[in-house]
Amino acid sequence: MKKVVRIGGGSSGYTILRGLKQYPLDITAIVNMFDSGGSAGVLRDELGILPPGDVRRALAALADGKQGTILRELFNFRFKEEGSVNGHSFGNLFLAALSSIYGSDIEAIRKASQILNLKGKVLPVSLDKSHIHATLEDGTKIVGETNIDIPKHDGSIPIKKIFLEPPAKIFDEAKQAILDADIIVIGPGDLYTSIIPNLLAKGVPEALQKSKAKKVVVCNLMTKWGETHGFCASDMVKELLRYSGLKRFDYAICNTKEPSQKLIKAYEKEKKYPMKCDADLSKYAKEIVTGDFFSEADIARHDADKLAKVIADL
Repeated sequence: MKKVVRIGGGSSGYTILRGLKQYPLDITAIVNMFDSGGSAGVLRDELGILPPGDVRRALAALADGKQGTILRELFNFRFKEEGSVNGHSFGNLFLAALSSIYGSDIEAIRKASQILNLKGKVLPVSLDKSHIHATLEDGTKIVGETNIDIPKHDGSIPIKKIFLEPPAKIFDEAKQAILDADIIVIGPGDLYTSIIPNLLAKGVPEALQKSKAKKVVVCNLMTKWGETHGFCASDMVKELLRYSGLKRFDYAICNTKEPSQKLIKAYEKEKKYPMKCDADLSKYAKEIVTGDFFSEADIARHDADKLAKVIADL
């Protein structure tokens, strides 16, 4: 089977992995390990484990077998009752328990993969504990993924630079997966908090440049206040090239389906707008794949089946 590696995190990762597992592909999800907010951030601070949020989403997406649907719902279930578990997802607590039982985060992921009968593999991009730092164009410094993701500053000010502190290095198995891949898919997802942090781990750009795989970028559907405000697709891809060290992507997949006016107006309240597939994109990818990749839902999300079909056909 062809080996497909997907690099990134967030809810977009769940969507794309859920689509890809319908095809006869050897899938590896390499996920971001530098979250600092929500349930993952609390567990990171209180228990000293690596943040499990993106690991949980990838495991849930790739869960296979007759019990797959139930297990996905269970892993994504979030407690809402008042008390110490309020806000925590079951999957995060489950991974925290496994980490404590087996003595390491990577063993927790391996045991969870066995329980979920995973169709594929989930790997942390790094096992090092680090935080995302950002410097804005006006010199403002932001510390922590959650402070970039939910800005308390003026979100219209562009991010000039993003880095990890302390530095982190690539997990050996993740490096090997990149080197062995036939296709590497980067994106979609929050540019500076879900995707680029993976590229900041020492050894990731070098592995990407050395890998003979076809490199595919999936452009986002919407811009995001505090990260990609005012961006078009070429701006996003140019940033990914800057941090990955790649000269060009082999393919860029970009949605050209206009969302409904109702959806656009709803997102405008959050200062989010459709990310346009612009002509400059051809400077940064050898081939542009355009089309309707929008899910017909009340939120802006890629259609898992449409996106997976395009990637599988490559």
